[in-house]
Amino acid sequence: MKVDVTTMTVIDAPREAVAAYASDPSNVPEWYSNISSVEWIDEPVVTPGARVAFVAHFLGRRMAYTYTLTDVQPGKLLVMRTAEGPFPMETRYEWTDAPGGGTHMVLTNRGEPSGFSGMAAPLMVKAMKHATKKDLSRLKALMEERHG
Repeated sequence: MKVDVTTMTVIDAPREAVAAYASDPSNVPEWYSNISSVEWIDEPVVTPGARVAFVAHFLGRRMAYTYTLTDVQPGKLLVMRTAEGPFPMETRYEWTDAPGGGTHMVLTNRGEPSGFSGMAAPLMVKAMKHATKKDLSRLKALMEERHG
């Protein structure tokens, strides 16, 4: 079963500021509740090909994986992919100007779990939806506090 979870929000802060902050993997532990650490494998520059190691805790399990940044369009788009482990995944952030001001952000996670993770896919989808809504709410609060 494929997993495809999309969550969106409107953040009352400039798109450039939201995108710059959210696209820097070093900031992820501050707004993603399930990510406990991030370590750059390559130079800490948000550019295609850069690799970043993440440690997450999800559904009671510790997960360590490495994302490769595959598409970087500053202020507009960031796509990261991992091919390792039981749950190869793509995470995509998109930012556009929101009607009336602020930033419309879309966060999409797609993947195709295998083995035990494949059997747990329906539970994973539900948990991912809950987690990404919470994460975007946290990002929204952080950005609005800084730019409000």
